[in-house]
Amino acid sequence: MNQVSADWLNYHHLLYFWTVAREGSITKACDKLMLAQPTISGQLRKLEESLGGKLFDRVGRDLVLTELGRMTFKFADEIFTIGQELVDAVRGRPTGRPIRLAVGVPGVLPKLIVYKMLRPVLELPENIHLVCRQAAQDELLTMLAAHELDVVFSDIPAGALVRVKAFNHALGRSPVGIFGTRTLAAQFGTDFPNNIASAPWLLPSDSTTLRRTVDRWAYESSLSLNVVGEFDDTALMKVFAEAGRGLVALPSAIASELEQQNGLVQLGLIPGATEDFFAISVEKKISHPGVALISDYARRHLFADHSADLQDDSSDNLNPESPGLE
Repeated sequence: MNQVSADWLNYHHLLYFWTVAREGSITKACDKLMLAQPTISGQLRKLEESLGGKLFDRVGRDLVLTELGRMTFKFADEIFTIGQELVDAVRGRPTGRPIRLAVGVPGVLPKLIVYKMLRPVLELPENIHLVCRQAAQDELLTMLAAHELDVVFSDIPAGALVRVKAFNHALGRSPVGIFGTRTLAAQFGTDFPNNIASAPWLLPSDSTTLRRTVDRWAYESSLSLNVVGEFDDTALMKVFAEAGRGLVALPSAIASELEQQNGLVQLGLIPGATEDFFAISVEKKISHPGVALISDYARRHLFADHSADLQDDSSDNLNPESPGLE
């Protein structure tokens, strides 16, 4: 008899774990599976031993999934959902299972850019289940590492100091334009950029690449900008700009949408300034069909005119020598 590989997974154990996680307690899982509590508890321990870590933490009376538990549950959910689809297909019932795409979006990223990148996926003939999560980039990368997200969009690559193994896939770059209402454009845009400093300005927070771009331009041009508002969320900043409260700097790749949807016109471009965009994944080569479609569309269409010199470092690990990446 052939010896069973040490890496072989007992799918009965995985089913018990999946049921406990879905039901929220071992007691409810016992009722669902019609098994005794010692049986399920013992099988969970064996699964933890085979995977090399705890799947649940007990918080009071509640069972809470650990990081390993969350990752295992995601795969288990896929496995048993596909298994049910197999049964449905064999019996001639339609499956109708949507493609799930979980995306992480930092608050500083312009939402129109995000929508334009996601639009090709939404137009696929297949059913799509899109999940968007907004948080700080460090938090999103942690979720990515735990397989809670398929991809994180960003205007900066994940750096070598981030203790997450991830890969940067360059999507493209856009020049940075200065936008305002038609009233502000008529007042400050006629002699661009000579009288631009006296205009009211709405800027992203000073921790963002776009803010550093504006600050560098102002410094090199000896301009002292009249900053009347700073924002962590570009969507909120854009609301204030629509109300005529100030000028904003945004990627010119969405100039037409800003004019049509928000009534903001482009006064001009910041000379030499660009904003880069990346898809960050845990894969060296993108395999998710939705992420692959987004990447191809962004490079060929959304940023096609300005991205020839943007380096895609997806073929290289962020920094395989850094501690915590392996």
